Amino acid sequence: MYDAALLYSWLEFAVRWVHVITAIAWIGSSFYFIALDLGLHRDRNLASGADGEEWQVHGGGFYHVQKYLVAPDQMPGDLIWFKWESYWTWMSGFALLVLVYYLGGELFLIDPNVLDIPVWQGVLISLASLAFGWIAYNTLCRVFVDSDPTVLMVALFGVLVAMALFYTSVFSGRAALLHLGAFTASIMTGNVFFIIMPNQRIVVADLQAGRKPDAKYGKIAKQRSTHNNYLTLPVIFLMLSNHYPLAFASDYNWLIASLVFLMGVTIRHWFNSTHARKGQPHWTWAATVILFLLIAWLSSPRAYVYGEEEAAMGPVAERYAASEGFEDVQQIVMGRCSMCHAAEPVWDGLHWPPKGVMLETPAQIAHNARAIYFQAGISHAMPPGNLTYIEPEERAQIVAWFNAAD
Repeated sequence: MYDAALLYSWLEFAVRWVHVITAIAWIGSSFYFIALDLGLHRDRNLASGADGEEWQVHGGGFYHVQKYLVAPDQMPGDLIWFKWESYWTWMSGFALLVLVYYLGGELFLIDPNVLDIPVWQGVLISLASLAFGWIAYNTLCRVFVDSDPTVLMVALFGVLVAMALFYTSVFSGRAALLHLGAFTASIMTGNVFFIIMPNQRIVVADLQAGRKPDAKYGKIAKQRSTHNNYLTLPVIFLMLSNHYPLAFASDYNWLIASLVFLMGVTIRHWFNSTHARKGQPHWTWAATVILFLLIAWLSSPRAYVYGEEEAAMGPVAERYAASEGFEDVQQIVMGRCSMCHAAEPVWDGLHWPPKGVMLETPAQIAHNARAIYFQAGISHAMPPGNLTYIEPEERAQIVAWFNAAD
């Protein structure tokens, strides 16, 4: 079982790596094209018939970029499409969701102290919620198609707050914020797959057929791209939040997540206004700092006080607790790890357990068996710098215990 666990861990790492790489590519191209569109000089009568142009310098060369409001007179022969960055970001993210939260549902998806349901029910709720996200958002866009864009964004914010409340009442805190990020990211990829790309294909088909494309398709695509632009930064925060218990384990995690969306708006408003040459609204940075300080205030170490020990002991944890060598491993962990990984750490400078992981009881140790195995068994990642002087023989005991249970 050692090889299987190791391969599974590397598979998760590889998928996460792909997810980060493709997300960088998607976010980079998205931010670039929004900045380019906002910064175009549209006050020039261009012989090409383009709507606007801009000169840029990068990498030792100069670039002359022009944008056609609808389309050029003739179809270019070497047209480049930007879509796979978005598709692969979503596909790799969903694969990671399966590997971590669906297959590891007892550890990361379900918290009996929040809602005691089987993992399979949690998975179905997760899948249904992602589909609901696109349906709800797309419906809002159609209902408010002729309204002020701000009205639509306020309506969308209401949906996101409602989903934050929903997720935090169903899943563990970590899974709740991650799912809110996946919910939002699915909307963003849905914009690319269901709206932006089909509209662009209609324009291309009209050009190829010698017809003049309707300007409405480009207008709709630009609207959805703008929405994606404002949603990107909150998604990144929510994806990173699973590493910071102060965000996901707070009693007010739903409110923290909601305020993050407002920070995304204030930050992007400054950049978008600057790129559009409409001044630099520095008040947005003051608003962002205030929102961030409010989030920090809402976070609370009280989140680390779990319910009764038995409530956290599921079938998987029970198997590790009953495995040969568990009592020895329990003594090792209590002696080498629990001074930090405790509700009230005794290690100087720590005010809450690192990553929100507590290792004070048999149930907590069994529940975190896989992490203990990887962090302190087959690797020397824990304790940091081996500050508590865990012996090689003790690491071997952890490995033997984990393998015996598997």
